Amino acid sequence: MAGSSALAFDPWDPAFVADPYPAYAELRARGRVVRYAPTDQWLVPHHADVSALLRDRRLGRTYQHRFSHEEFGKSAPPAAHEPFHTLNDHGMLDLEPPDHTRIRRLVSKAFTPRTVERLKPYVQGLADELVADLVRDGGGDLLADVAEPLPVAVIAEMLGIPEADRGQLRPWSAAICGMYELNPSEDTAARAVRASAEFSDYLRELIAERRRRPGDDLISGLIAAQDGGNGAGSRLTEQEVISTAVLLLNAGHEATVNATVNGWWALFRNPGQLAALRADHSLIPTAIEELMRYDTPLQLFERWVLDDIEIDGTVIPRGAEIALLFGSANHDPAVFPDPARLDLSRADNPHISFSAGIHYCIGAPLARLELTASMTSLLHRAPTLALSNEPTRKPNFVIRGLEGLRVEVR
Repeated sequence: MAGSSALAFDPWDPAFVADPYPAYAELRARGRVVRYAPTDQWLVPHHADVSALLRDRRLGRTYQHRFSHEEFGKSAPPAAHEPFHTLNDHGMLDLEPPDHTRIRRLVSKAFTPRTVERLKPYVQGLADELVADLVRDGGGDLLADVAEPLPVAVIAEMLGIPEADRGQLRPWSAAICGMYELNPSEDTAARAVRASAEFSDYLRELIAERRRRPGDDLISGLIAAQDGGNGAGSRLTEQEVISTAVLLLNAGHEATVNATVNGWWALFRNPGQLAALRADHSLIPTAIEELMRYDTPLQLFERWVLDDIEIDGTVIPRGAEIALLFGSANHDPAVFPDPARLDLSRADNPHISFSAGIHYCIGAPLARLELTASMTSLLHRAPTLALSNEPTRKPNFVIRGLEGLRVEVR
């Protein structure tokens, strides 16, 4: 379907951002693909299509491995944005094979289920410490006190970023991630450019230090790959080391932070399900999957059309951009019976919150470990945890989260 008149889909409307799921139902009723003029994109709202297109090699996160900007009918990014694009465009999330394959192969060893399992005592211990502090204080902001510091500390520890420097990471990440929203403003771009330059400069100095004194951290391992320790076919450039470290930091905590607060906000709004979880902690594994489905941390993922494709009779030409609506796909009644109902025992749950295909989230095992650790600790150590103030939703649409989540331990 090519029309977009009177769409309820409006990523800049606070009411839509607060609850986009009814608008997604309208989009799914309109058809399998809907043209959206304000962002010059084709919206894809159905689970089957989103899942299939994530694996379709006619689409790409970038087009520059095959076309110049001119050949693809696009303008080069503004020169003033160069620090952001240099940083972003050399990370594997925005690369296609063979570069994507080369970098992912080097990084994947740090995120295998077996490797992540060895982190379990450290992650659970850190979660317990953070929750113990929250309980001691009688409550606080679940976002700032638990949801943020846990995954930031874990990925920073893996990367080998000194503890004294970690306070800079979250602000840098938040500024850079602002560029992933739809039609970001010039102010947003300026903040992202400044953070990209500062983060890159910091990592360049850290890389120089690790080259002089290697450790057993991931940055030291990437430097070894940069220096060609595994053969020319697996080398990384210094820019790829920097971009990979930033990507791992950003992706390694952003979704986990938002999944945590979105999830607990959903639990507080569904007291029957929260009571069931408190009564039966064996529900934690399915609860985590259901909470990621129910209020998806990453609502949209974009792809460029590298070769013409057809969806339900509509030809989408090369050069177009497709917006794969994860939040809508995760509420598709064709896949999830009664999708608007939070069901922590939902066993058949093929949500796509971690994406799919070659860009499937490499950190998914770590994210699940962190979410399990914080939920386990909160259920055990703060069984009377309650909401103390109605939270404010962040104005962002693509990366869905809260400004904070004030709680009390009664």
